[in-house]
Amino acid sequence: TMSHAFDHEMRILTPEQQRIVDFLDGFSIETTPGAAAKVESYRVLLAAGTTVNVTFLTGSDFADTVKVVRRLKAEGMRPVPHIAARSVPSRGHLESWLDALADAGVDEVLLVGGGADRPLGPFDRAMQLLETGLFERHGIRRIGVAGHPEGSADFSDETAMQALADKNAYARQTGCEMFIITQFVFDARPVIEWDRRIREASNELPIHIGVPGLATIKTLLGHARACGIGPSMRVLTRQAKNLRRLMSVRTPDRLVTELAAYQAEDPACGISKVHFYPLGGLRRTAAWVYAVLDGSFHMNAAGGFDLDVAVD
Repeated sequence: TMSHAFDHEMRILTPEQQRIVDFLDGFSIETTPGAAAKVESYRVLLAAGTTVNVTFLTGSDFADTVKVVRRLKAEGMRPVPHIAARSVPSRGHLESWLDALADAGVDEVLLVGGGADRPLGPFDRAMQLLETGLFERHGIRRIGVAGHPEGSADFSDETAMQALADKNAYARQTGCEMFIITQFVFDARPVIEWDRRIREASNELPIHIGVPGLATIKTLLGHARACGIGPSMRVLTRQAKNLRRLMSVRTPDRLVTELAAYQAEDPACGISKVHFYPLGGLRRTAAWVYAVLDGSFHMNAAGGFDLDVAVD
């Protein structure tokens, strides 16, 4: 049994605390087939109906993703499988994967280009998957696409802006419910600047902002380097200079506080949800989020907040 309740207790919150709770409400979280094998029960860690994205990593078998999707569905969650364009061997494969997902009752997916250097088949980017028309045919009504607030080593900013324009056009033409889910970041500023920049370029897709879960600075640095995180990584490298702190667990409270303030204060803010990457394990991050949703936290002098309860 859990130490905290999934349903919120009644607490009197300050407006600033309430903004944070509102910002995190309806969060989604990520799992990998590898991590899923270590989770005894998602039901114990997450409230029923929580959206859980299931990765499909380069070189892995899509059947593993489908297996986790079925399990999550059985445990009362809302699974959203990733499909990586560069890892799809053929149109026929894509069709059979979508058959399997439809059979599992999935109506939402996340499309990414994928990290493979060379495409396995005919697809090089997410847009080409959309153009097959297979998603609508398989009853997929909601589609997430990747966003990179700090750019990417894999493509230029112009390419990213063009891809975003294409996806906006696709959403308008098909009526598909489309959203952007971003890479994780450590600092609010580049996110806010990026949101404003893509809004000026007519982006209308809601943004689910990627937030790193609770993990040691060492673990976070490793993931940040592997994922090519941009300038916001400086926040970490500054902290990592103090070697004693390398093994201390970092929480995303300040990032969440600043983004919640931005969402509350700017009516044109494009951020609609938070997506957690539980880089230090699902249990720890989920426990932290539910403590915040319960209002068990107080604001601190460092521009963030601290929990009133211990999460392990």
